[in-house]
Amino acid sequence: MKPLLVPFLSLLVITPAFAQTGKAKALISKMTLEEKVNLVVGMGMNMPGLNTGAPVVGQTMDKVPGAAGTTYSIARLGLPNTVLADGPAGLRIEPRRKDDPNTYYATAWPVATLLASTWDTALVKQVGAAMGNEVKEYGVDILLAPALNIHRNPLGGRNFEYYSEDPLISGKFAAAMVNGIESNGVGTSVKHFAANNQETNRNTINTIVSERALREIYLKGFEITVRESQPWTVMSSYNYINGTYTSESYDLLTTILRKEWGFRGLVMTDWFGGKDAVAQMKAGNDLLMPGTPAQKKDIIDAVNNGALDIQVLNENAERIVSYILASPAYKKYAFSNKPNLAAHATLVRTAAAEGMILLKNLDKTLPLKNNMKLAAFGNTSYNFIAGGTGSGDVNEAYTISLVQGLSNAGYSLDEEMKKAYQQYLDVYNANNPKKEFFKEIMNPTPSAPEMDIKKEILERKATETEAALITIGRNAGEFHDRKKENDFYLSDPEKQLIRDVAVAYHAKGKKVIVIVNAGGVIEMASWRDEVDAILLAGQGGQEAGNAVADILSGKINPSGKLATTFPLKYDDDPTSRNFPGKEFPEKATMGSFGMKLIPGEVTYEEGIYVGYRYYNTFNVKPAYEFGYGLSYTNFTYSNISLSGKSLDKKIKASVTIANTGKVAGKEVVQLYITAPAGKLGNPAIELKGFGKTRLLRPGQSQKIEFAITADDLASFSTEATAWIADAGIYTVKIGSSSADIKQTATFSLSKDIVTQKCNKVLAPQVEITELKQ
Repeated sequence: MKPLLVPFLSLLVITPAFAQTGKAKALISKMTLEEKVNLVVGMGMNMPGLNTGAPVVGQTMDKVPGAAGTTYSIARLGLPNTVLADGPAGLRIEPRRKDDPNTYYATAWPVATLLASTWDTALVKQVGAAMGNEVKEYGVDILLAPALNIHRNPLGGRNFEYYSEDPLISGKFAAAMVNGIESNGVGTSVKHFAANNQETNRNTINTIVSERALREIYLKGFEITVRESQPWTVMSSYNYINGTYTSESYDLLTTILRKEWGFRGLVMTDWFGGKDAVAQMKAGNDLLMPGTPAQKKDIIDAVNNGALDIQVLNENAERIVSYILASPAYKKYAFSNKPNLAAHATLVRTAAAEGMILLKNLDKTLPLKNNMKLAAFGNTSYNFIAGGTGSGDVNEAYTISLVQGLSNAGYSLDEEMKKAYQQYLDVYNANNPKKEFFKEIMNPTPSAPEMDIKKEILERKATETEAALITIGRNAGEFHDRKKENDFYLSDPEKQLIRDVAVAYHAKGKKVIVIVNAGGVIEMASWRDEVDAILLAGQGGQEAGNAVADILSGKINPSGKLATTFPLKYDDDPTSRNFPGKEFPEKATMGSFGMKLIPGEVTYEEGIYVGYRYYNTFNVKPAYEFGYGLSYTNFTYSNISLSGKSLDKKIKASVTIANTGKVAGKEVVQLYITAPAGKLGNPAIELKGFGKTRLLRPGQSQKIEFAITADDLASFSTEATAWIADAGIYTVKIGSSSADIKQTATFSLSKDIVTQKCNKVLAPQVEITELKQ
């Protein structure tokens, strides 16, 4: 059979759609210096509700309202403006326009963490294709997505935008998303390159990280994405890496990205990223976004005084022209402003359900019987969270809540509780209105505290209804990392709600189910024993409530698996000791829009031991391990087979998965490898491949195949500045999670193999005391 997944091939390079160097060069030769500089500096941005003063060049509201930025047009050469818009969970544009009765809603898709939990790259490519259709039909040329930074710490404010703690998952899913979006003839911007793993002091933080950890954990996903999808653009991040701003780093943007990986697109800054426009040009950061007059002046002055070689500017501008020549704007695509939102909503529902993870199901509490009468508790049951905030937000037409989804599925929801919650939330929202976009993401309006419910009411509801549902909601986004108290850990009112509902319903012999509507990790160990079932619903986009109902009713058998570890407690995570790093307030300066910029520094002392690599290696038991997820049926693994006893160029591994339960279902199959200790020391296991079965009926089986190459075995040697696969015995471990290995087999590598020589770049300037086995 055709393998469900072949791990990345280091020599795979896809030529981007806009590699029209001949025509681009000819156009550059006809430009004035000012025109070239106009191309490499964006046209500015307009932020409704915020007086931006004069730091920006122009506005973006004139072509596609709500877009994040535009490039400069040169009419005499036939080069139009192009439009760039957010974001990772769907296109973010203004849904209404002045003097226009029409609406311009976009689809709110499941967030990246939930898409990764499907472990289904083919499905995510479909999502990308639909997302890209909306980009094209609304007149946008580049979607500022996907984002694939690593879930280094559970409190990362933008973790919902990112796929996983694992670079293979991150790279594979980002590549699938890019290939889907760009199949429409529009571009993507893979971000945030690189080591952008926190929001605290994001514009000033100096990430101090070893060469090995940087290469193996924080760059590897980007490398996979570039080699397997060749995105139109890459977005540099805000932070420093080992003392240099990423957008000003030639080593990162040219030596690694272009020379080592073969990237042929353009690089743009994150909005207002970096400090030195001339250094950014020299680094290979072609497009400065959103663009300011000061940047233009600095570049022109540098060319005129000899500080910037005109040939460098020509190369930057040429890459931008090559992109413009491939854009829908240049091709005069007649966009409709009418994508098929109804069809896309159906795909949202499917993708969301495929990624939802059943964490607990005591005594087959789920699926629920048809037509049950249910009581829904928790504010979020009535106000579901479709996705995160900031640039990852989407202006969708609606979001289906839990109670709406269950009602649509034929369940009867207690009306008294529904009215009480609705009244409570209406009053709170009226007294705490949301601010305009930028002000809201800078200073988010707090969510309503959980409504207090008297115990006598709970006791009555336990008599009147057949089961209880409790939704715990969490949201996060740009500019802020999450907090331990009342966020990672449940608030006291949330704990009390779970306890009181559980006592009342269990006294009547009835079940309690908790739905977690969150894009990130929360603590569960302290309260999970009080309830009968837990469904991690994530943030499933606008159809989330319907998708949850599909799982709870058994219409769809859950098949999602965790792409990030859930620790027992926050302090169990190795990064908790240094996240989000140190601050130097005495060196603070003022940035754009009056924002105070406080220099910061964070040292990645955990090295390569991020996520399950740490938990499995150091025998720290999590609440729910990487790769974990339950089903309504059972699967067996058998007949593991390797095509040889030693690796020459490639070894094929296969295993048979059989559905031995009573209902149809899908199984995520995970291939880990335990490497010999070698010279460097390696994690106990590392994910090297994964696949998902088709829907297997009871009694059906499927053979899953993987291909393993020396590239998959290699670790980065700082001493040799190379990727090296150590000689020795390798153990293939195939299982249903990182802690539940079902089948094992071994093969050998007779001698060390250097799979790739690299350049000595991005080395830390200070000594790092890294975690070792």
